Amino acid sequence: MGLAQTGTGKTAAFALPILQWLIEEPGDGPLVLILAPTRELAIQIEEEIRMLAKFTKVHSTTIFGGVSAHRQIQALKRRPQIVVGCPGRVLDLLQQRKLDLSGIETLVLDEADHMFDMGFLPDIRKILAALPQDRQNLLFSATMPKAIRELAGKILHDPVVVELSHTAPALRIEHALYPIREDDKRELLDHLLDKDDCQSAIVFTRTKHRAKRLAQQLDRRGVRAVALQGNMSQPQRDRAMSGFREGRFDVLVATDIAARGLDVAGIDYVINFDPPSTPETYTHRIGRTGRSEASGKACTFVTREDRLWIRDTERVLGTPIERRFVDGFADEDLEAGPGKPAARAQGQGRSGGGRGRGGQGGGSSRSRSGGGDSQSGGSRRGGRSRGGSGGGSGKPRSGRPGRRR
Repeated sequence: MGLAQTGTGKTAAFALPILQWLIEEPGDGPLVLILAPTRELAIQIEEEIRMLAKFTKVHSTTIFGGVSAHRQIQALKRRPQIVVGCPGRVLDLLQQRKLDLSGIETLVLDEADHMFDMGFLPDIRKILAALPQDRQNLLFSATMPKAIRELAGKILHDPVVVELSHTAPALRIEHALYPIREDDKRELLDHLLDKDDCQSAIVFTRTKHRAKRLAQQLDRRGVRAVALQGNMSQPQRDRAMSGFREGRFDVLVATDIAARGLDVAGIDYVINFDPPSTPETYTHRIGRTGRSEASGKACTFVTREDRLWIRDTERVLGTPIERRFVDGFADEDLEAGPGKPAARAQGQGRSGGGRGRGGQGGGSSRSRSGGGDSQSGGSRRGGRSRGGSGGGSGKPRSGRPGRRR
């Protein structure tokens, strides 16, 4: 059981030893089953495995819903050693007898807590019942709530536990809360996206509708933005992710579908337009930046309605989260009740230069003063390359999966 902060290289930690084992003891597959909660994460895991196995004879494939199963069934007929899939489609093909799990020797549950949150536990139990009893189980997650610990206790036998400080964001991520009125969120978003050190960003929203609408608003403003949310078809989601990864878009506006495990190099900012639903999701979201030893910034917009979330999140993290205030924006008093005037707490600092605002909403036709930061309408994004480099992941500890007998 491996517990570690997001962005620390969990995929390589299980993929490299598995590949080493399959190189030394080759055979027809499937021999390894890796379960992931979302299609995007399954695709990413398989792509990373394929990259690591490029000069070997180890083959892998993905199976997930939202697309025709025909190609996936054809790929399974070629007997790949590694199958990466989502529980729903895996169970579907298993029940159709298109997927043979009788030879599985290693099972990997990645982002196990998210699979539980998404209601996959019944499917996982059915899949587990179809696997050989004699196998190795690897369970990886960035957080480990009580329900997942109970699941781990049932499927893991005398497990080795490798646990880092997985509840707190990585130290290389600079994160803060921005107390702001709801009506001012859009303009504060424009202000942050226009910063010189923000070449690429993920903006998280609470709802699918808001993600779609916000991406359209940014696009009209001249920002190269694209939405990623659950109502999109799989081809649309693939185009959004590939466009963001390849730099055709600078801003990805997403629901929590993008909060887990997705690895895109060089993300400078994560902006929580809406706070996440749970403290654990906060760690996942802001972990999209500061990956592979890079640094990053995470900004969370909060209103007085988010007071309970702030309290719970700071309790889980074990430390207060810094509050930041931006000149030119009215501060939201997080302690004030409904109808009370906002008053900024004493001793809190401000970030950003002085700022005069001309116009609300789309962020166009506005001026800035102070700190040498001036901007007047339009966009300075078109055609520029995204900054940052993903770098290499840290060296995972080597360890051999169970040997075939």
